Amino acid sequence: MQVDDGVVDFDAAIQEFEALADSAGASIVYRLAGRRRSPDPKTYLGGGKVEDLRAQIELHEADLVLVNHALSPVQERNLERELSCRVLDRTGLILDIFAQRARSHEGKLQVELAQLRHIASRLVRGWSHLERQKGGIGLRGPGETQLEMDRRMLGVRIRQLEKRLARVRQQRDQGRQARRRRDMPAVSMVGYTNAGKSTLFNRVAGSGVYSADQLFATLDTTLRRIELAAGEVAVLADTVGFIRDLPTQLVAAFRSTLEEVVEADLLVHVIDAADPAREANANEVQRVLEALGADTVPQLRVYNKIDARGMQPRVDRDDEGIAQAVWVSAVTGAGIEALRSVIAERVRAEQARGFIELDPAQGRLRARFYALGDVLEEHWTEAGSLQLAVELPRRELERLYRHEGLEAELVPFSNDRLPVRAMAH
Repeated sequence: MQVDDGVVDFDAAIQEFEALADSAGASIVYRLAGRRRSPDPKTYLGGGKVEDLRAQIELHEADLVLVNHALSPVQERNLERELSCRVLDRTGLILDIFAQRARSHEGKLQVELAQLRHIASRLVRGWSHLERQKGGIGLRGPGETQLEMDRRMLGVRIRQLEKRLARVRQQRDQGRQARRRRDMPAVSMVGYTNAGKSTLFNRVAGSGVYSADQLFATLDTTLRRIELAAGEVAVLADTVGFIRDLPTQLVAAFRSTLEEVVEADLLVHVIDAADPAREANANEVQRVLEALGADTVPQLRVYNKIDARGMQPRVDRDDEGIAQAVWVSAVTGAGIEALRSVIAERVRAEQARGFIELDPAQGRLRARFYALGDVLEEHWTEAGSLQLAVELPRRELERLYRHEGLEAELVPFSNDRLPVRAMAH
């Protein structure tokens, strides 16, 4: 069921929603569409559409109604009462798909947390059939008691999941720090779901991550070491695909996984070149990145599936010669070597390398550089200051300048003064 509110591409929204329903395993027997200026506060649809829908449910003996909108708890409950049928909104449907696809322990924890948060918002008056047994003001009847018990049980489980995921988050952070100390740049793939991201990941990393022509084929983040140009290496991460109106519960629950995106040195934004709605989908991905605080991470666009359009691979550069987009085919392998070279080029360009001098009193900053694994060498100058040779992402340096009150300038390495690790570049 889809209501045309004039905000999104109506036909594209219907196709995407049907793909979601198919991914969840639903068999569509009837489609209902309508146009409204604003949702009905009680049922979202309005009385006439509810009557039409009830007749079709009886005719087709349907047992589930899917609504391609986020319903309030009141609207969902009223629709179920009017239709005598289970109703699932867009958020609930996406959560169900995620529950089916989660494979790792972390993924299952994240999905369960998102589901419980969603359920918790729908507990209000969930036991209204017992309201007639309540006493007067200040007296709790069986209905209120059961509701409070449910809330308490949900709250306990949510806190347990949050603690477990906090430990996972700490482990991921330790892994990132270890990779940083080994001088391995982090590259994360992001993109709209079904843009061919996992297939491209397999092609670049030589991996065997599950991929299929369906929405949210993979949920769990996968990390692989990849070789770039001139012997350089990096860590490539494949993350969960995004979608329009991605439930906020999922963004919150998957924050530990999506931190691979926030902490990356470069984002490879995979876009389906054969999709007419590719720019709209890319804008949706950008909105999620902004919500995560990852919109400042350097980004490289990769237009995939050029074979479906009969195009040749190419690299698009700006006026300064910096690569901004690469056109490839993950299926045929066209443009993959160019992509490897561009990733190496962009990662190298986003690295800040040079000498920085600190006062003896700035020991905390020295420790911070070492904690990041960015110090190549150090020595004391005749003036009594400490000179560090560092190599780190420019955004990390800017963060230190901003949050640590760092004022010293970074002096680039000269040809006659190159620390060992920097010479590899």
